Amino acid sequence: MKVSKEKAAQNRAALVETAARLFRERGIDGVGVAEIGKAAGLTHGALYAHFASKEELAAEALAYGLQIGHERMTRTPEGRAPGLSELLDSYLSEEKRDDIANGCAMAASASEIGRQDETISARYSEGFEKMTAVFEKHLHAHKVKGDLREKAVAMSSALIGAIAASRAVLKSRPELANEILRAARRAVGDIAGEKA
Repeated sequence: MKVSKEKAAQNRAALVETAARLFRERGIDGVGVAEIGKAAGLTHGALYAHFASKEELAAEALAYGLQIGHERMTRTPEGRAPGLSELLDSYLSEEKRDDIANGCAMAASASEIGRQDETISARYSEGFEKMTAVFEKHLHAHKVKGDLREKAVAMSSALIGAIAASRAVLKSRPELANEILRAARRAVGDIAGEKA
């Protein structure tokens, strides 16, 4: 039985959203296509009707996750643009750190992207550039002096790295995990010219 275009689009979206969540939770190499299909309520055969390979799905799922992250950085649930301090506090919160499945796709996948193909790396790079542009815009609005691009790159790197490091030590050293978040928050605040 032929699937309608609308249903095919819904199936594709379900596969992308499910893969994005599972890849954040367990990594690209930690999830198989059959598991993604099942979690999306489809067969892995249906997955291959939409994507030529797992890598193609991974690139699209990463792009989807990065877009969701970008929207969170530029618009609150109430529809307004968050201020810089609000954005930094939210990103480096324990709540965001602990919610891997719905957290930042860049922080969740930072260590594994280098082992993936160029297409997946390109999606990550695009997400990083968007994140950096958000910070650069905030720095400009706050009239921060110096090389704003360099500062924005440092801020993006620090946030992603802090979440990844905090998650890595959380099970054995929760106090260190929280210290990492606090230290990173102070450091990016200093870069942004926040007054202590």
